[in-house]
Amino acid sequence: MSDITLLPPKEDLETKAVLKKLVEAHRYLAELKGVASAIPNQNILIDTLSLQEARESSAIENIISTFDEVYRSDWSEKRFITPAAKEVHSYAKALKHGFELVKKNGLLTNNHILSIQAIVEGNKAGFRKLPGTKLLNDLTGEIIYTPPQNHDTILRLMKNLEQYINNDEMSDADPLLKMAIIHFQFESIHPFYDGNGRTGRIINILYLIKNGLLDLPILYLSRYIIRHKADYYRLLQETRKSGDHQEWLIYMLQAVIEISKQSIEMVKAIGNAMQEYKQVMREKCPRIYSQDLLNNLFRHPYTKVEYIMHDLQVSRNTAIRYIEQLVKVKLVMKQKHGRDNFFLNKALVNVLVKPK
Repeated sequence: MSDITLLPPKEDLETKAVLKKLVEAHRYLAELKGVASAIPNQNILIDTLSLQEARESSAIENIISTFDEVYRSDWSEKRFITPAAKEVHSYAKALKHGFELVKKNGLLTNNHILSIQAIVEGNKAGFRKLPGTKLLNDLTGEIIYTPPQNHDTILRLMKNLEQYINNDEMSDADPLLKMAIIHFQFESIHPFYDGNGRTGRIINILYLIKNGLLDLPILYLSRYIIRHKADYYRLLQETRKSGDHQEWLIYMLQAVIEISKQSIEMVKAIGNAMQEYKQVMREKCPRIYSQDLLNNLFRHPYTKVEYIMHDLQVSRNTAIRYIEQLVKVKLVMKQKHGRDNFFLNKALVNVLVKPK
């Protein structure tokens, strides 16, 4: 185990190669922020896209679930199609919990991080107290990295990380570079028995929101990481050995660039689909049209009578009447699973499952 250096890093992070990527990353991130602000109900993006991120972030940890399993599960009813779908919903819940904390406090403290990880993992084990944690190669079982084993060391490093996250006077580095450094440091400390990767990826997006680079938690780097997983783990380890952050920073900035581009197209497509649905509803079923009903269809790719009853505060008979008309004009498609009837928003599902 190599000693972990306290933050901030002593090297100059803003090399010529890093600065070139940084300009591009900020450009696309700013465009994403603007595009997202045009969606009339922000909860649509938070609810719909947080489950996308949760599913992909969990897949990095080999927690595999299908789109169908995730969107047919329901956190509020504690009804999950598979154990993996339950883990995905726990992650999404933790992400939204962290978002509310950052919005309310303007800070991201260790207590916040502890509460986020507790939701991800469903326990309150807290920071590691017992030695023995090692990161292994999945194929060979070889020890790749041994994080700090001493509880006091973990507490000291996490206190330093908390200060780096919240005290801008510690470093005048660009916030995108600090996000990458924070993620590297957190994963190297590996403060929890489990859930470090997922918690660390939630910290990424919350740090961008804390610093005003985004208003909503909709930049999900897990999609990039899972497609470049070998490089992600290789660069973490090489940076630990060399102490040189440049290649790691470029990797993370490239992730921001590519996922910002993809997210811009996805948010635009969701906005366009909403406009098309609004037009069809106004023309073909004006008696049931409301912005609340439209929002329901785009918050729940798989909606149900119960969701409409809850979101619109209407009776079961009224919700059924709404659904029947939406099926008739082909805005939703009925899908039966056991005793449950789901109604798929075909346009939204097509956007969400479109190959990247």
